[in-house]
Amino acid sequence: MIFEHEIPSGSKLYFGESAKVKREIEFVSAELLENLGFEEIVTPLFSYHQRECFDSSKSLVRLNDEENNEVTLRADSTIDVVRIVTKRLGRSTESKKWFYIQPTVTFPTYEQYQIGAEMLDGSFEEVCKTTTMLLSEMDAEPVMQISNIAIPHLLNAKYGVSLDVLKSMHIEEIMAAELSWIEQLVRINSVDDLNDLSVFPADIADELEKIKEAAQKVDYAKMVISPLYYAKMRYYDSLTFRMFEGNSLLAMGGIYSIDGVEAAGFALYTDECISNKMNKAK
Repeated sequence: MIFEHEIPSGSKLYFGESAKVKREIEFVSAELLENLGFEEIVTPLFSYHQRECFDSSKSLVRLNDEENNEVTLRADSTIDVVRIVTKRLGRSTESKKWFYIQPTVTFPTYEQYQIGAEMLDGSFEEVCKTTTMLLSEMDAEPVMQISNIAIPHLLNAKYGVSLDVLKSMHIEEIMAAELSWIEQLVRINSVDDLNDLSVFPADIADELEKIKEAAQKVDYAKMVISPLYYAKMRYYDSLTFRMFEGNSLLAMGGIYSIDGVEAAGFALYTDECISNKMNKAK
């Protein structure tokens, strides 16, 4: 029996102090992003193309439009923002910097509030610095983890290291690869560890150099380098970053390509930021 006051598992309820913190986070973020030259966009809750973001459509909440075409609830904002700005708005706007404050919904009843931004032709350094500025306004001092998704794909395609092994970070299995330089790759943890890349093959060294250059430009104090980090991240295929405080993932982003459009963006996970801020206030 479902009582009148029950809410579905995975959905969000904010009231009192938590609702106030949510409103403050969103207000401060909107003001800062506007001051940085971003314009706001609110995309429809319904979408025709969300399944292109996911390996399996099982994570999507599906419905049908008036002509019985399948639509889904918005489970990802990035792809819709990029396509609407480049294909629908087109010449009606010259802005290349957009932000949104809106939730995503995935099957069966999981809601996630997000504050995100997309920069057409944007750089990795700019998107990292914008994210750290936002989190600083929330009194967060997270660790930044920088990775390069191209490295796991190279290890899998050319050097026989399984993506499943990398995803689960089975260090013993990774070290078992018959590669003279694999231990040095596993041990990379800081920017200083990237000073001498001569031990690595040229393709791996090139991708590590991208991490090094980006990390030096971002110049963030609490930074770790994770060249082996791998997750199926949809349209991200190169430099990525994640921001942690304690065990909470507060934000992630990087550079990506959608329909030939090169861009940089991030998503700040509002729910985690609310919990993080309220825990500190206790």
